[in-house]
Parts: sequence; C-alpha cells; structure tokens
Amino acid sequence: MPVPEREGLVAKSLLRDAAYRAIRDAIVDGTLAPGERLNDVDLVSWLGVSRTPIREALSRLEQAGLVHSKPGRFTIVTPLSARETRAAQSVAAAMHELAVREAVPVLSEDELDAMRAANERFASAFRRNDAEAALAADDQFHEVAVAASANPAIRSVLEQVTPVLRRVERLRFSSLSGRASVRLHDEIIELCAAGDADRAALAALVNWQTLEPLLDAADEEQPREPG
Repeated sequence: MPVPEREGLVAKSLLRDAAYRAIRDAIVDGTLAPGERLNDVDLVSWLGVSRTPIREALSRLEQAGLVHSKPGRFTIVTPLSARETRAAQSVAAAMHELAVREAVPVLSEDELDAMRAANERFASAFRRNDAEAALAADDQFHEVAVAASANPAIRSVLEQVTPVLRRVERLRFSSLSGRASVRLHDEIIELCAAGDADRAALAALVNWQTLEPLLDAADEEQPREPG
C-alpha cells in the first residue's frame, strides 16, 4: 500500500496517550495530590516528552474532570468534589448495570470463570491489604461484562467517568468497607451463571452504589483553588 503522507502520526498518538495515562494514574493514586499545581516544565522532565503531548493530555484530563486550568495562570489537580463524584458514580453504575444486562445472554463459561478468578484475586488483595491489587482485580472483574456486551458506547462513557471514581475507590479498598464488594461480586456471578439478566444487572447497580458512604467525605478539607 502507498505510504501515508502524514508521517509520525502513530508515534505522536502514542506519546499523547502515554502522557495521558501517566498523569491520570498519578492523580488517581495520589502521587499528584488534589490542589497540586501542574507545571509543564516539570511534567516534560518527568515524562521525557515534549510540551505538545503534555498539553494534549492535560486537555483530555480536564474533560475527564481530573484537572482544572485557567489559561496563562495555572493548571491544578481538581480537588475531590462530592457533587461531581456522585454524578460520575451515577453514570458508571448505570453503564455497568447495562453492560451486565446485555452480557448475560452471551456470557460463556470461560468468561464466567474469568469473573470468578478476578474475584478470587480481589479477595486475596483485601487479605493482603493491597489496595492497588484490589483496584486492578476489580477492573478485571467488571471488564468481563463490559467486553461481552460489545457495546462501544458503554466503554466510551466508562473511560470518561471512571478515573474520577478511582480516587474515591482507593479509599474504599484501603478499608474494611470494601470487602462487601467480594460478596456482591459472588452474587453477580451466580446470577449471571443462572442467566438472570435482570437480577444480575440490579446486583451490578447495587455494587456500584456502595461508593455512596464515601462521597460526602470527598468534599472535606479540600484545598482551595488558586486565586
């Protein structure tokens, strides 16, 4: 095939995506704290890329609600907001409910086994008090239904709202309160295996609603926006 005229397109895309993921993950895991200023020079030095992918990544992060900027003045990590997190949670819960409802009729035994294995890793992470492993296993558990649903709109919306929730979920998975999710996951698996799409979808919705007790605390003692 003829070589495309626009050279470097893939490389630039990869740099932008890599910068986005690195900054997003640092915000989610608390390395970049709420209210912290993000300086282009520091980010360029840290990530080893030019300012262009950094600025593009920050623009995406602002759309996702993870950073806030005033052009020519500052860019900061967005303080945790109970209102915004609650909105993201409502959307995520609805998307996971829909994903399970659409996935149940087509779930294979291998996919059910993948859900069981992910939940075993999830439970093991809690026994080790490993919040990072718990988050990873939780992602893997829910990803089975999202993938099986084969609904690109669900994935697109979840990619937009999930990073905001991850900051709150770290608090949940660092405490005993998150252990109830292991039992809820077991219930979802049982209902999926039984082919009960309605009840499985409802159980998925309830699972995502367990974040609610932490949402009000998200607004407490947050740093003020720079003047």
